[in-house]
Amino acid sequence: MHRFLLINPWIYDFAAVNMWARPLGLFRVAEALSRFDVELYMIDCLDSYRLKRFNMGKYTKTPVPRPGVLKDFPRRYSRYGITTDEFTERLRMIPPVDAVFITSVMTYWYPGVFEVIRIVKEFLQDTPVILGGIYATLFRDHAVEHSGANLVVSGQIEGQLSNVLSSVGISLYPVKQYMPWYKLGFYRNLYYAPILTSRGCPFRCSYCASSVLQKGFYLRDPDDVVKEIIDLAAMGVQDFAFYDDALLYRAGDHILPILGELAKRNLHIRFHTPNGLHARFISEEIARLMKVNCFETIRLSLETSSPERQKETGGKVTNEQLEEAVTILKKVGFTKEQIGVYLMYGLPGQSFEEVREGVEYLMELGVRIYLAEFSPIPGTTAWSELISEGVIKEDIDPIITNNSVFSLLFSGYPHGEIQKLKDRVNNYNHQI
Repeated sequence: MHRFLLINPWIYDFAAVNMWARPLGLFRVAEALSRFDVELYMIDCLDSYRLKRFNMGKYTKTPVPRPGVLKDFPRRYSRYGITTDEFTERLRMIPPVDAVFITSVMTYWYPGVFEVIRIVKEFLQDTPVILGGIYATLFRDHAVEHSGANLVVSGQIEGQLSNVLSSVGISLYPVKQYMPWYKLGFYRNLYYAPILTSRGCPFRCSYCASSVLQKGFYLRDPDDVVKEIIDLAAMGVQDFAFYDDALLYRAGDHILPILGELAKRNLHIRFHTPNGLHARFISEEIARLMKVNCFETIRLSLETSSPERQKETGGKVTNEQLEEAVTILKKVGFTKEQIGVYLMYGLPGQSFEEVREGVEYLMELGVRIYLAEFSPIPGTTAWSELISEGVIKEDIDPIITNNSVFSLLFSGYPHGEIQKLKDRVNNYNHQI
């Protein structure tokens, strides 16, 4: 019998909050492997946090030196998650494995990936290390050259698993049905769970890499989604976060049947949408079902209040559509505290005045405001625009694309003014 270890690495960043996140990509790899006669082990380096309201949490953090390229950046840099001692102790407890699968998420979190690979190589020596995930896909050349992994896989590993295993000298054949990740025994306690009801996105926003990472748009069977939620609720999960890129798209075929079926149950659970909903798709029927099903955290994506930039970046929402969505949500009983809107700053060509006007607009609308710093992503229109204008180079160190770093270095906004605006937004949010 073959054994495999799956690892979700640390976050290395200036700030990190756990908004019901778990390594969904790594779970898909585990589910694909479960069809074989194998033993699976997992180390989630981010499974260390202090639970707060709705089972959100702050990751445990350890200050670490800033990477050389950020040595003069004026903020404290930290490793988020379990300690290195905890990690090595867990490695020691696992029997010899045939391969190690390591995922990667934000491109600028790669120092955490590299540190995990270094330690794994030290302890497991000749065991092949397979690196996949978002960073490995978007910055493949960088990962191949610098990560230390034996194999770097771009795209969805689970769809090419046999070839991946063959590349490291392993041949396996399916002998059973796959097991869902939550039945594989990876976690002792499951207070929250992310839910993905679809893959990909039908929209092509200039700053988003969804269409780069996932070709096409696929909806899961609503019955399968409902079953997953019921199963997880029976295991003690209290909070569910939808991480779809387009949760409300084709609502009549998808989210409406899901919410309609869940409304018939008495599950005593809560739902959250941290990824941002398309305001244009919020109808009174959807809003009422969201209210019945105890949606506690609603995030809407606006990004900019400028009609011109809305069109330039993909045209997914207008101010009028946002206003209508907010009106509907408040009509069915959602409070200002529950409704939040994402507003981006630092987009290519976006002035500070445009950002300030967006803040004023949302304050008048009476919703919570969540400022989101722009981060350039390879393969997007915004990335190509920055390259062509000479703002960044194709071989930029991915760590510079960190949203906090990039906005400070390249937005052109006066640092003091943007901080004043952030403080004003924070004060406003606290008063809601």
